[in-house]
Amino acid sequence: MKISVALAAYNGEKYIKEQLESILVTLGENDEIVISDDNPAGKTKAVIDTFDDPRIRYIEGKSKGVIKNFENAIVNCTGDVIFLSDQDDIWLPEKVPMVMEKINSGADLVVHNADITDENMEFVCTTFQAKGFTRGYWQNIIRNSYMGCCMAFRKEILPLVLPFPDDIPMHDQWIAVIAEEYLNIEVIDTPLIKYRRHSENVTGGATTLAQKITWRVNLIKELKKHRKKFEV
Repeated sequence: MKISVALAAYNGEKYIKEQLESILVTLGENDEIVISDDNPAGKTKAVIDTFDDPRIRYIEGKSKGVIKNFENAIVNCTGDVIFLSDQDDIWLPEKVPMVMEKINSGADLVVHNADITDENMEFVCTTFQAKGFTRGYWQNIIRNSYMGCCMAFRKEILPLVLPFPDDIPMHDQWIAVIAEEYLNIEVIDTPLIKYRRHSENVTGGATTLAQKITWRVNLIKELKKHRKKFEV
């Protein structure tokens, strides 16, 4: 199976070189990394251009935010399996083989644990330790357990999850809740990336209780529309 890595970048020049180096050594010669840069006028492309590797494909984002930037990367992927990636983490060598073992055994979507680090890659804790991890449709509407950078899935699921609605909290929560309802999910307890936590992380996290409530109301509305579409 061909692997595509969908990487969403935005002013990622500080850490993306180390990130790409850690990914490339885990991929085969026919695999690819699709980088959607949501700020093409920035310095990210200059770093990417230092790589002489045909597996890297750079495309310009549409400057519509992180969710649509991930969508842009995903729709340009040509592989059978799509791994989502941030621009500042480190992939561990066992990530691809362990995830692909689950995919090859019949999983539609795989999610794995991660080591949370500070910006200098000093270990803090694991994501499952910090956030917990809970399966279930409603459980992940209330509190999302899935991190996009720890997810991979078969390309066949794309008609089920795309396009991403405008009003959802984050793309990973949308994919996860739909997967919980329709797909075969496998969870790997082993940390397979070093998730770098720093002041410049790009997330869509709500900052107030009112915003959290609004986003979940919007998510439920979009899921109801989605269910009508796919259960006709």
